[in-house]
Amino acid sequence: MLRAFLEGGTDFDPAKLAGAAGLPDDPAMVAQLMAQLQSALQSSGDGINWGLALEQAKGLAARGTVVSLPAERSQLEQALHVASLWLDEVTSISELGAEPRLMSRQEWVAATMPVWTQLAEPVATSIARSLTDVLTQSADSLDGAGELDDMIAGASQVMRNVGGTLFAMQLGQVVGQLSSEVVSGGDIGIPLLDSAEGGAAILPQNVLGFGSGLDIPVDQVQLYLAVRELAHARLFKHAKWLRLQLLTSITEYARDIHIDTERLESLAADFDPNNPEELQAAMKSGALIAQRTPEQVAALGRLETMLALVEGWVDVVTAQAAKRLPSAAAIAETVRRRRASGGPAESAFATLVGLELRPRRLREAAAMWQRLTDEVGDEKRDELWSHPDLVPTSEDIDDPSALIARIRAGAPEPDDIDQAIEDLLNDDSTDRPHEE
Repeated sequence: MLRAFLEGGTDFDPAKLAGAAGLPDDPAMVAQLMAQLQSALQSSGDGINWGLALEQAKGLAARGTVVSLPAERSQLEQALHVASLWLDEVTSISELGAEPRLMSRQEWVAATMPVWTQLAEPVATSIARSLTDVLTQSADSLDGAGELDDMIAGASQVMRNVGGTLFAMQLGQVVGQLSSEVVSGGDIGIPLLDSAEGGAAILPQNVLGFGSGLDIPVDQVQLYLAVRELAHARLFKHAKWLRLQLLTSITEYARDIHIDTERLESLAADFDPNNPEELQAAMKSGALIAQRTPEQVAALGRLETMLALVEGWVDVVTAQAAKRLPSAAAIAETVRRRRASGGPAESAFATLVGLELRPRRLREAAAMWQRLTDEVGDEKRDELWSHPDLVPTSEDIDDPSALIARIRAGAPEPDDIDQAIEDLLNDDSTDRPHEE
């Protein structure tokens, strides 16, 4: 397909290229793809245009957007206020320094895209490197390959630009779809919003869609989701090290992802442009991503444990704070099922980055936090987030008994270095950009 496109063949069907890339069969989308690919061919730069992902996502977010009514916004603002008071009763983790925001889908896209690109860039770089490696290896097998070095270098840049354009549009498609699914800033578990700016946000239009088929009073849905969002944001505001650790872990995992070039070459050799389903299936199944290294497996285990600990804590604290709501249990079960199944955009992100966002050990982690709450109380439970070394481990999730015994025995005083690090992490001034 790329060869036909580069040669300007008259029998080239742009819709088939869009379909093979996982983009929808939408005439406007196909036209935009072709315009961007033409631009990539003429570009002298050598990098991924992430601005294209933002533009793509904001365009999708704008479709079907409904401006929330003043009454709806007022109800959500009141729900956030009440949720904060309820959380004060069940957790020692203090409230946010900034007011929660009510965001449109487009505002959510703009606010979260820096994190999405941070997570996706290592994989995009790996894909571009794999494409150029295949090209270089093929050229090396030819007679007089040395004379083609300059040509290969130019072709490699074209391939990187074209591949980067396709990847940026795919990422924009994923984030744009997610903007119609998420109800809040912390809805998918990872901290997409900067805690220095409050870290909490609600999307009114999506909250309304979440509760539309539940047969539950809308004010209860709003209150429950407000409690969850504030609990999530408070945790990341309190444990300042947590956001950086999670995002760094995801980035390091993604950086080691490599494309299986032999599988890619095999697909290319047998590829039928009139039947792109095999390529689509390979992309969606992750068959083009090489087998995980032992280091990746270990990193993934640590990451899944931390995501489960965060979500489990949020679940337990939310259940405590929302106990006044008659329908709290029904809403909680809806949230759990929704998280377990995931949406189409979340699945697409897993395909792009090779990483599931849903923690598999969520229920076990929540059970551990509940047992800690019952046996040592809210304050001792929440103190475990004060330092990375105190956070429960995977073994603690399996059997909290030893952890409970350590808490009752009392944690040792931190040494001077640990205390200095903790003081630095808890310094609010580090959340704000330095003034010139």
